[in-house]
Amino acid sequence: MAGAALLACLPFAEEALAQAQPVPDQSAVSDVLPQGAVYVDADSAGRVGDTIVAQSNGARRVYLRADGHVLRGENLTYDLSTGAAAADGRVEAIAPDGTVVYASHLEADGELKAAVAVDFATRFSNGASLMAATAVRRSERVNELNYAVFTPCPICDYKGPKTPSLSIQAEKVVQDEALRAVIYRNAMFRIGGVPVFYTPFFAHPDPTVERASGFLVPIVNYDEGRGVSVETPYLHVVSPSEDWLISPQFNTRVSPLLNLQWRRRFVNGTIVARGGYTYERTFGDFDRDGDGDYETNIRFGDKEHRSYLLSHGAFDLSGPWRLGFTAERTSDKTLFDRYDIQNPYQDNGLYYGDRRRLISQVYAERQTDRSYISIAAFSIQSLRLDNRFADTDFRDAEGFKVFENDGALPIVAPLVDARWEPSGLIGGGRLRLKGSAVSLYRDVFVGAPVLNPDIVPGAPAGLSGVDSRRITGQAEWRRVFITPHGLRIEPFVDGRVDFYALSDLPPMMGVESDETLSRTRASAGVDLSYPLVRRTPRGDVILEPVAQLSVSNKSDIDPRIPNEDSQVIELDESSLFRMDRFSGYDLVEGGARFTAGARATIRWSEGRSASLFVGRSYRADDEDAFRTTIPDSTTGALYDPTGLASSASDWVVQGSFSPSDRIRSWGHATVDGSGDIRRAEAALDGRWGQRNLASFSYIVDRSNPLSGPLNRNYEFVQLAGQQFVYGHWGVAVAGIADLERNVITRQEVGLLFDDDCFRVEIGYRRDNTRVRASGPSDGVYLRLNLATFGGSGYGQGGLR
Repeated sequence: MAGAALLACLPFAEEALAQAQPVPDQSAVSDVLPQGAVYVDADSAGRVGDTIVAQSNGARRVYLRADGHVLRGENLTYDLSTGAAAADGRVEAIAPDGTVVYASHLEADGELKAAVAVDFATRFSNGASLMAATAVRRSERVNELNYAVFTPCPICDYKGPKTPSLSIQAEKVVQDEALRAVIYRNAMFRIGGVPVFYTPFFAHPDPTVERASGFLVPIVNYDEGRGVSVETPYLHVVSPSEDWLISPQFNTRVSPLLNLQWRRRFVNGTIVARGGYTYERTFGDFDRDGDGDYETNIRFGDKEHRSYLLSHGAFDLSGPWRLGFTAERTSDKTLFDRYDIQNPYQDNGLYYGDRRRLISQVYAERQTDRSYISIAAFSIQSLRLDNRFADTDFRDAEGFKVFENDGALPIVAPLVDARWEPSGLIGGGRLRLKGSAVSLYRDVFVGAPVLNPDIVPGAPAGLSGVDSRRITGQAEWRRVFITPHGLRIEPFVDGRVDFYALSDLPPMMGVESDETLSRTRASAGVDLSYPLVRRTPRGDVILEPVAQLSVSNKSDIDPRIPNEDSQVIELDESSLFRMDRFSGYDLVEGGARFTAGARATIRWSEGRSASLFVGRSYRADDEDAFRTTIPDSTTGALYDPTGLASSASDWVVQGSFSPSDRIRSWGHATVDGSGDIRRAEAALDGRWGQRNLASFSYIVDRSNPLSGPLNRNYEFVQLAGQQFVYGHWGVAVAGIADLERNVITRQEVGLLFDDDCFRVEIGYRRDNTRVRASGPSDGVYLRLNLATFGGSGYGQGGLR
């Protein structure tokens, strides 16, 4: 084994020899060497019949090249008639595909493929190594190795040979190229050279195989509710375009959960279907007797069928069309939490469900260089707590927290978005036409903030959900002028018309049950920007002042129009200068306004920079329609959730700072006129040493002045990092703190080992998020990622 390892590390030892001994220019030889010819470079060479005999008298080895193959050794023979060869002493054989074989003695067939090798060693393209005392090529596709070692880890570095972190030693290893597998007999697994596990039989895919059927790395952890949990994924490859992932989760305290995933790639698309099933009672920590204390790890109720489905598909048809779908549903609103389902909230399809909301949709898209249209329909299942009780421990008669009513969420059918731009200029500028249409249907009545509080004061129970339909058409024309001094002037004209049809409005304040409404907005204005750049020996300084002046007709915000798509506004550097600064169409701005801002950027070198933007918008008149009534106020007080209702908007402050390629930071905030932060978000990422790293993020929302459970303000801090203490050993921590409630919602701390071959992390975690229906959960996690063999798939994705 030592001889094989030394041979595998031979390229490192030969670096010094290469400086003293010239190496033949292989590229030049391959360019001029005709088919069937043989090139030999040796200290001495001769020919006996059809056999070439070559020797080296010093450190330099014999070099032979034939038909794209290269063979090196201290002593070498080559049969010109058959192409067979034999070599002794530091033998190295290189195939045309780059595969390298090392040996102390090698006998090769007519294609210069190893037939018999002593002290055999080979290195694969992915870094894995296979070594053996002897190797025999039994057939064209079967290699047999005796007293062999396989490792996916590096076996040498700049110092020479090293003990691999993970290896498999076996009495016999068969590499079957037809089966595309490596089969072991009497295999011993070693970690750091120490034996840890023995099996009389073991097999894994050949390292050159991208994927093959077999067991994947298991997922092991401990949870108070489920007990010890082991998930054993098995991948079954049906064909190069189809596979199944069968991943049962076995638990010591509750019934198993069967997870399945089917993937199929078609000529023009892909389908991924993922689901799970179990038959179990409700379990967890519940206050069943109402004394204020949780009873730990109880199970109650009857066993029920519990399942989930997460699937999506996308198809690129011939031409500009694309079709797709998502189907996401679960029988229990807490199933993902109880069974630690991995990554249930993913961004698939045309529209995304956000955190703790599942979306099922069908859609079609058509896109060309000048046009775009999408047509979609979808419904949503919410796994969120009811807003009225999200910050309390209110529970129903069964002890569960109360979740958002799915009937209060609309069914969207259809939602149409279209854009078209003519190929030529219109009036010397660019014309863009936009269109949008949507139909929303609700089963359950929803008041503010969807409906204006002025028309739903004290709405009685049992009202039908309000249905709405909207059609919007918009045209925008822009032209750019640049003066000789670099001032950029961009005049624009913008027009928009909205049509609404509303059904089942509440019978209050003279509002009819069914209404048909329309409104228009016409705008004209100009954008001005004057970028300034100054180059200095120490770096570049860039100043970018920007301004916009626009005039529109006074906005017509009818209180009967529901606010479905404009409840959240992200006021930042890009949206500050838009004519439509809301995320959707239901709220619209009008009147005269002036917006100004400036960005200053300093760049010292590649990867080192600092940038700051400050901007604000001014309106001729206040827009009270953007304000909403505080529900618990006896005086009918109003507040502004948008930051745009006053004649002067919130300040927008945005910046980034990267003093080196190892430190990156950015921040964004909206600040009201009194200097109070309305919303803010900041992040800092840092790296030091070779693998030490940490990330810190902070987010706060102070825009809501409501008191009690209706207050939706929040403030969170998230931290994650790892620090290596000794060699490859270190610690990893992660957590989220809810500063508004003064509680740590998620936390993890673990011990880790990480090198070039594998990473293992074991630690403690606690989940105390508000959405958990059964109180805090404590557990132990184990994460394992192995080179070549894959990983457990468990990460910190839940810490968002």
